[in-house]
Amino acid sequence: MKYFKLACLIILMICFSWGVSFAHFGMVIPSDNMVMQEDSRKIDIQISFSHPFEMIGMPLAKPKEFFVIKNGKKQNLNSRLQKIKVMDQEAWKAEYIIKRPGIYAFVMEPLPYWEPSEDCFIIHYTKTIVAAFGDDEGWGKELGLKTEIVPISRPFGLYSANVFQGIVKLEGKAVPFAEVEVEYFNSDKKVQTPSDYMITQTIKADVNGLFTYGVPAAGWWGFAALNTSDKKMIYNNEEKDVELGAVLWVKFEDWLEK
Repeated sequence: MKYFKLACLIILMICFSWGVSFAHFGMVIPSDNMVMQEDSRKIDIQISFSHPFEMIGMPLAKPKEFFVIKNGKKQNLNSRLQKIKVMDQEAWKAEYIIKRPGIYAFVMEPLPYWEPSEDCFIIHYTKTIVAAFGDDEGWGKELGLKTEIVPISRPFGLYSANVFQGIVKLEGKAVPFAEVEVEYFNSDKKVQTPSDYMITQTIKADVNGLFTYGVPAAGWWGFAALNTSDKKMIYNNEEKDVELGAVLWVKFEDWLEK
């Protein structure tokens, strides 16, 4: 009887621990996303994989690709990556010197990540936009990634409480009714929620792949549009699904009055 009660207790603990599932996010976070004349030209870019609101990290192997696109030209930055720890897990950083005005799109394509709890592989094509020296031409251009969020709202120079919009693309085509997960980068762990349901906000795009979200607070917010690849990958001699995530990180600023 004692062992039976213990077994029941363990089962109950497992059931309660399942609870609400929390989102994974690829993360590309620059030290500055709006570089002005008086700012340092050098930015540090932190690359990781995590549950950003809970500040629970996951190991990120060296990305398959890390690059920047400016004026349609792609520059590979993999050689600049240095291994670091983020949220106590393997992550990466790189330094980049902003030399000219313009829009700089930083993109990370990771190696496939096996997630046993979801019984699938995860690949998050993750990007963020840095604007420099007052030039903001081309911020809404599609980069030609396998999957991406194309911003309709300018992805910098935003105030908290602004509405943000984007179009979910997969293989260059808009994804009708795509599901988009939204999460706050709770870097100082000061923000708490009244319910686990509020850690990850979930919205759906419309028939044209367009989604809209009203951001409630300043800081970095991640938008992840998730789709399942039509191709499988092998794990333990079995075919498994591949989750393709189009992830965009956007920073929102406080409204300041003198």
